[in-house]
Amino acid sequence: MKDKISKQDAIFYSHKMAQLSKALWKAIEKDWQEWIKPFKLNINEHHILWIAYHLRGATISEISRYGVMHVSTAFNFSKKLEERGLLQFSKRENDKRNTYIELTSKGTDLLEDTLNEYDPNNNSVLRGVLPMTEMYGKLPEFQDLSALIKEIYGDEYMEILERSLENIEDDDNISDKTTRIESYKEQSKSS
Repeated sequence: MKDKISKQDAIFYSHKMAQLSKALWKAIEKDWQEWIKPFKLNINEHHILWIAYHLRGATISEISRYGVMHVSTAFNFSKKLEERGLLQFSKRENDKRNTYIELTSKGTDLLEDTLNEYDPNNNSVLRGVLPMTEMYGKLPEFQDLSALIKEIYGDEYMEILERSLENIEDDDNISDKTTRIESYKEQSKSS
């Protein structure tokens, strides 16, 4: 690799990738926090619920790997969700070493409510790509980014991502129906 790219070019690329990624993440993080705030969730908790929803029985290490978070973060936030009755921990007969988590019906209802409450108009990244969508007739593709992430995190990560995307496309529970957000807002006031 040293023969193909100069140190200056490598630093330039790394710096640009870091700055652009951080700026994009800050926008995503702000939008995500605002979206789930009425449901008394933080980003890690919401992400864990979402992953458990799509994987339908995931280990803590799978949550950690796919959620791109430390194992202790995945475990600690999962325990908090369990205390709220949103997740349940279990062991499998054929696998006593791993701890599996699954959504409870209350957890499924809460996650589906958050998904139904999602408002594309309140998403700055989505609003930012709309001019490109108007120009090209579709949302921007992720080919280069997907190839990069696959190189860093591997095939398994991309397979799980693809499975979750297919689940979103096939999910009849995500619709334009209204949610019980008012009851979540009332709970927030009383807490």
